[in-house]
Amino acid sequence: MTEAFLNYLKFEKRYSSKTVESYKTDILQFFHFIKLEFELEDALQVKNNQVRAFVVQLVNDKRKPTSIKRKISALKSFYKYHQKIGKLKTNPADKINSPKIPERLPKFVEQQKINNLFEEPEKYFKNTFEGMQEKLLIDVLYSTGMRRQELINLKWSDINFSSNQVKVTGKGNKQRLIPIGNELVNSLRIFQNTQINQLKNIPKAAYVFLTKDGNQLYPNYVYRIVKLHIGHCSTAEKKSPHVLRHSFATHMSNNGAKLNDIKELLGHASLASTQVYTHNTIEQLKEIYKLSHPKA
Repeated sequence: MTEAFLNYLKFEKRYSSKTVESYKTDILQFFHFIKLEFELEDALQVKNNQVRAFVVQLVNDKRKPTSIKRKISALKSFYKYHQKIGKLKTNPADKINSPKIPERLPKFVEQQKINNLFEEPEKYFKNTFEGMQEKLLIDVLYSTGMRRQELINLKWSDINFSSNQVKVTGKGNKQRLIPIGNELVNSLRIFQNTQINQLKNIPKAAYVFLTKDGNQLYPNYVYRIVKLHIGHCSTAEKKSPHVLRHSFATHMSNNGAKLNDIKELLGHASLASTQVYTHNTIEQLKEIYKLSHPKA
């Protein structure tokens, strides 16, 4: 029952393996709850009040609203799938409301601070092959706005040097093209030649970014590098790869890019996901205030 649903998510809905794994965890947690609390072995016999009891338990356990929302979404999808294949007439999770999540503005690094990182690279990046790769990694994330996993999966064959563009494979294996500037193109060319010389004992690399052993990067490696170097230019608490994605989108918006264009570059399915980047920085608001308010 669960396996068929997870295969549906993976192959028909084309959800990422990470999302599928999260849904699996959430559903199994619910199964455990109904067995413990209601002695129910068959999840298809569940009633609406039992789903509500599960949500109440999550709230009492002080789970984060985002976590509760995801679990409700997983259950709704699970039962909707069983409606679709004719195993259920009604969805017991259908009328369950998710808790309200306070709107949070995305964290980003100010444009000048990121510029400082690249204007004096000798201060922050070692003069080694590893240092060269780290600088390029930060540059690609900030210059394209791609996600961490998209960067890890980036291949040399995805880069079109003659037309200054990168093909990115995003969520659900959806592909998009992102333009890149001459400076980044040159950096990529130099790095590719250096990589060939540096990794002579390793067959020609398919992926742009590799470990010392010539293997594909792993998520924690990227996180560690980004955290280290964002720390050089920002005191912000959050220093994840996603902060560079937020910075890319925020700076594009602040410099006049249209929301729909940012949406396409980020690979968002919905414009609603992109609208959070229309906020102004406090510095910009101060400038607007000074110029516009009679008592400023």
